[in-house]
Amino acid sequence: MIDYQSNGQVRLTSPTDMPNAVSFLWNKQMMVSFNCRGYAVGQFMQPEPAKYAKGPNIEATTFIQPEHPYYSHHPGRFFYIKDEANNELFSVPYAPIKKPLDKFNFIAGQSEICWHIEHNQLEVNLSVTLPVDDAAELWRIIVKDLSGKQRKLHLYSYFPVGYMSWMNQSALFDSELNAIVCQSVTPYQKVADYFKNQGNKDNTVLISQRRPDSFETRQAIFEGESGLTNPQAIQHTRLDNGEAKYETPVASMHFTLTLDAHSTDELEFVFAPVANKAQIKALSDNYLPTKHKQSSGLSSDDSWNTAFKEYIDQAVNCIDISTPDDELNHFVNHWLARQVFYHGDVNRLSTDPQTRNYLQDAMGMVYIKPQATKDAFITALSQQHRTGAMPDGILLNEQAELKYINQVPHTDHCVWLVICLQAYLDETNDYSFLQQTLPFKDSSEQLSVFEHINLALEWLVKQRDHHGLSYIAQGDWCDPMNMVGYKGKGVSSWLSLATSYALRLWSIVAETLQEHELAEQLSVLALQINDSVNQHCWDGNWFARGITDDGVKFGISDDVEGRIYANPQSFALLANASDEQQSQSMIDQVQQQLFTPFGLMMLAPSYTQMREDVGRVTQKYPGSAENGSVYNHAAIFYAYALYDEHSNKRKDIAWQVMSKMLPSSEQGDQVARGQLPVFIPNYYRGAYFQHPDVAGKSSQLFNTGTVAWYYRCLIEKLFGLQGCERGLKIAPQLPSNWPRASVKRRFRGATFEVYYKQSQSSEATSTVKVRLNGQPIVGNIIDDIEAGKHYKVYVELS
Repeated sequence: MIDYQSNGQVRLTSPTDMPNAVSFLWNKQMMVSFNCRGYAVGQFMQPEPAKYAKGPNIEATTFIQPEHPYYSHHPGRFFYIKDEANNELFSVPYAPIKKPLDKFNFIAGQSEICWHIEHNQLEVNLSVTLPVDDAAELWRIIVKDLSGKQRKLHLYSYFPVGYMSWMNQSALFDSELNAIVCQSVTPYQKVADYFKNQGNKDNTVLISQRRPDSFETRQAIFEGESGLTNPQAIQHTRLDNGEAKYETPVASMHFTLTLDAHSTDELEFVFAPVANKAQIKALSDNYLPTKHKQSSGLSSDDSWNTAFKEYIDQAVNCIDISTPDDELNHFVNHWLARQVFYHGDVNRLSTDPQTRNYLQDAMGMVYIKPQATKDAFITALSQQHRTGAMPDGILLNEQAELKYINQVPHTDHCVWLVICLQAYLDETNDYSFLQQTLPFKDSSEQLSVFEHINLALEWLVKQRDHHGLSYIAQGDWCDPMNMVGYKGKGVSSWLSLATSYALRLWSIVAETLQEHELAEQLSVLALQINDSVNQHCWDGNWFARGITDDGVKFGISDDVEGRIYANPQSFALLANASDEQQSQSMIDQVQQQLFTPFGLMMLAPSYTQMREDVGRVTQKYPGSAENGSVYNHAAIFYAYALYDEHSNKRKDIAWQVMSKMLPSSEQGDQVARGQLPVFIPNYYRGAYFQHPDVAGKSSQLFNTGTVAWYYRCLIEKLFGLQGCERGLKIAPQLPSNWPRASVKRRFRGATFEVYYKQSQSSEATSTVKVRLNGQPIVGNIIDDIEAGKHYKVYVELS
């Protein structure tokens, strides 16, 4: 059902077994995802995210939603094909007719999404890609005869545009531009919004390479009484050339194709948001050159396709792997860096990304494009308050403002500065960055990056109650945990432990900079916080999640719902807050209560009703999102924490957690998840012990902080190729059932070929022997690294 291609592409061979499986494309102006049936979700920046194809009714403005629902009239990109000889009609890629096809392939590529269809003795190849600089979809459809006879076919585009505006919407065919132009005016009430909306791309256009034989722009007339499975307009062969006048528009063009035996015909289209005719003409000139606008069906110049591929190829993988796990090899070598790059390059197409997301996404970029990570820290720290507090969101342009969730006070943002900056320092050894001076959002005073971080930690330390535990306000990392501390008293054990962990990490940096007194102070504070968490939040076998405004501990054994949370256990390990007995108890309980065949649940049991002293997380459906799903961001924290012990004792549990983030080769697992192995989703459905029938279902949402941590875990922990001040530290923690593995690691301008050989004598590896270019080295750090040089490293684990 899922096939892995040698060029990295992933192929799905059924439109029904995994009907919601998606892949996505993006550039700096837009993002669009397509499911295997042809339904689409797209948005572009103007400068805030906006849609250019909508549903048939007025839609609320929201972020991309998990488990996005599709329906018959959902936006999509489709073509109907009718054989004049027998009037047989089918649609590609699959919807809207959803007729069983002789052959179906949905092919997810890094810079192109394709479908290969065979039906009615025809072969249809449909593809879409993007340009680098414009918000536009570039479509190509190739139809080939397989019957060996001459054929006369009728092809109809069906690109629904949806309900554009209650103020003004219309559509017409512009013969000069060879395009259907769907026009609208963004609704507004305030005079100021009129001027604000002046530059909006309120129109949506479908431009054709070839002049159509007929067209229709009215959705209701196109569909008629017979519905989308057999549109009334198509029954008459020629469309009515109608104009939509304050009617829901559609972009449907009709082309007559005459195919000789085994011959092909090809058409190209541009689908895009535009503001005016000049922009339409520019799109046509750039992507459908005039010399190709003829009935011959000659293909246009593909230079834009090459340029987009080069843009995506900026996601240069810093590690190529060969392991006994073929699915892991394929994902890491072809897809992981792509998803990391997407997050770090376009910031999830937001103008005010949440601070925690912005910093963690930037952390992932350090392994691809370290300068981008550095630039992100400069941007973030320049928006820090002089008190040391970080804003809830980072503004990326002068017009941007904090919106939605970023208007709700959260208390965790400062902690990510240290945790993410540590990765940058390890990878680059750029300690000089700590001396760069930057201003504040509310002060022109210039302080060094090192001093900015010190202020952030001071702010975190001050934001604690009389027990020494961190206030949660209206949320920490868990956004919807909004009522634990809204009265100003509730505390978070997770944030307390994360603060301790950050203090411990920064004490190491301070020691490196010869700031011995500061290092000692930070270490003492970390220990004090650990003691407070142990005194007030240890529940006997695991740590509670926090204490509410009314002094009630939650996430404890007495709770019927939300009894245990993963995050406090993960960060207790990272902060060294638990002794060996506590650690083992926590791990046992996590394994027993949170682990499922689809991965690690964030909490359990899932809440089934509102708990007013915890918040809206308890109102989410059991097993979805933060209410007990296999929330991969939380799961990767746990894997990282298990690896971070450096003992190798728990490496197999850590790998078990990581391996569940991708679908396996087993068909039942693939169907349950419905997920293509081209990105890690933010969650799979949890509540496994409450709702096992829907457990494992993918959110299909590729926006997630998981991937930066997955990349970091893989590089620095599993393969043990972590940068340090001296050079490259070799400390692998391979799964115990991997006898061999090899990687190519790019690090500080040099290339390392690393070959691992592991004894099967025990699960806990105790000895690491390293040979560099054939010679054994003392210890496990390769120093004196020269940029441009190629190193061969042999690692023996026993």
